Amino acid sequence: MTDTAIIEIAMQTMMVALKLSAPILVTALAVGFAVSLFQSMTQIQEFTLAFVPKVVAVGIAILVSGNWMLHTLVVFTQDLFDMIPRLLA
Repeated sequence: MTDTAIIEIAMQTMMVALKLSAPILVTALAVGFAVSLFQSMTQIQEFTLAFVPKVVAVGIAILVSGNWMLHTLVVFTQDLFDMIPRLLA
């Protein structure tokens, strides 16, 4: 196992982690920004008003993109298992 193989696997792992977390993080960011904007315009400072919409939106994002996320993770894992013979040689 060479240094370049380890770096390649690490880069692939970070890219997969970025791809899998992006839909959830972007959704939470967008909803959080919208709720913060609404709260600043109406001067309502209620914690549940900021928390509940984010939880609902993230849940919907997971439902919508969950199949794609699972497929991406399974393909990445299969690719890693396929690399094992090459890494040991």
